[in-house]
Amino acid sequence: MKIVSVILILASAFLSVKHGWDAFQPPSPEQAKMMGNLGVTESIMPYFGVFSIIIGLMLLFPQTFFLGNVLNAVTIVLIMALSLRAGDFKTALMEIPFLALPLLLIWFRYPFKF
Repeated sequence: MKIVSVILILASAFLSVKHGWDAFQPPSPEQAKMMGNLGVTESIMPYFGVFSIIIGLMLLFPQTFFLGNVLNAVTIVLIMALSLRAGDFKTALMEIPFLALPLLLIWFRYPFKF
């Protein structure tokens, strides 16, 4: 159980940091269109990037593990809500497995708590 938890923590932290880093890169036309549909402007993206990187780092420490997962889940729910508001049901449905990840991590708990 601890091995699965460690793998999920590392995967979630990696994805958060990667998505945060990608927010600082010039968007592809496909990404720009998707962000435009969600109502997210290019000037807001660096803030989302910093927020995502901070969440990824929070997952690695036992003191901030729970809060990092909650913020990760809230961010995913926000993306899903913006997608549904824009009528993009496919994106909202694709986010469901990513919503399950922080919830599973909360359930598994931090594996190396002393």
